[in-house]
Amino acid sequence: MESASLFDNDNSQLKLAYDLILSTNRNLFLTGKAGTGKTTFLRLLKASLPKRMIVVAPTGVAALNAGGVTIHSFFQLSFGPKIPGRYLSDHPDAEGFDPAQRRGFRFSRQKMEIIRNLDLMIIDEISMVRADLLDGVDDVLRRYRDPGRPFGGVQLLMIGDLLQLAPVVTDEDKQILEEYYDGPFFFNSRALQATEYFCIDLQKVYRQKDPFFIDLLNRIRENRLDEIGTEMLLKRYKPGFSPPDKEGYITLTTHNYQAVGINERKLSMLPGNTKVFKAVVSGDFPEYIYPTEPLLQLKIGAQVMFCKNDMGFEKKYYNGKIGIVVGLNDDLVEVRCPGEEETITVGCEIWENIKYEMDEPSGVISEKVIGSFAQVPFKLAWAITIHKSQGLTFEKAVVDAGSAFAFG
Repeated sequence: MESASLFDNDNSQLKLAYDLILSTNRNLFLTGKAGTGKTTFLRLLKASLPKRMIVVAPTGVAALNAGGVTIHSFFQLSFGPKIPGRYLSDHPDAEGFDPAQRRGFRFSRQKMEIIRNLDLMIIDEISMVRADLLDGVDDVLRRYRDPGRPFGGVQLLMIGDLLQLAPVVTDEDKQILEEYYDGPFFFNSRALQATEYFCIDLQKVYRQKDPFFIDLLNRIRENRLDEIGTEMLLKRYKPGFSPPDKEGYITLTTHNYQAVGINERKLSMLPGNTKVFKAVVSGDFPEYIYPTEPLLQLKIGAQVMFCKNDMGFEKKYYNGKIGIVVGLNDDLVEVRCPGEEETITVGCEIWENIKYEMDEPSGVISEKVIGSFAQVPFKLAWAITIHKSQGLTFEKAVVDAGSAFAFG
């Protein structure tokens, strides 16, 4: 597929990114604020790029959303701090040699062949990837490819926003890593600093259309809020506000227990019987990446959020769309969304957990489904955490950030 068919005239930055990945071996950091098309670009690459690639992400949920695997599972890396150079040398007298780490470093023949034939590695949610983790990936790639080149010569596409989720660094990890790194972020990686990589900062916002609102979000994002913006926000501050039922408001909270408490209380207040939808889990699909509850309790009148995009032709719903349950059948849920006359009837959807394998005669890297999760694609949605709302679109929201625990 030609890249020109993927992008319109307003997408010159995305076309430049596509051509750079397609026609060169240069590394790229693709960034941009929320709603600028980063996730859409990733899907287009997976569908159209002829290069042999894998997609990895720092967490299980991020990997599931990106259609890939976690960094730790693919590269068999531990969750603790990684000292630079620890993995490269086989010699017991080498500095940093750790036999325990080496024993966990045995890859299957299939995994080694995938790494040796890899053209491109896409890392989604790169803002959450620590510098030492990226250097651990570098060590693995050098071990099975070209030891003299950063990342063994594999091209990197790093996608993410540094003003969103940051790496997790405990106090103990910080004490160990600050001897080797200037900071925890991926760009402090020694291997990445040894490369010349391009950076494309996407500017066009597709998620919002109101230019004043977009400018207000940018001012908050960049810590340059002025009096006009502050006054506009204060007009929206309503301490006693109670979201009207059936209007599709969702409350964004800072902690999961707050969201769970609101949802359980609201559900219990509804009349009628509760219907439980039980997920069907098969193969390897670990609990920590479940996209919704395995035992989902719903009632007529419950406010829910779709947690999957409609892959059908009509595209009736998308991940983050809010609706009210108006019908419950054996395996179907009927939902009416605010402002829409027609109801949407939805059955089970399937999420797949994959691993990568390679066809040795052709050298083609393909995805193999190793597990699945089948459930109606809903979450109770009177409330959700700010963390889990990343990348979603809501028409009406109540932001309760009174217990915020991180900058921004």
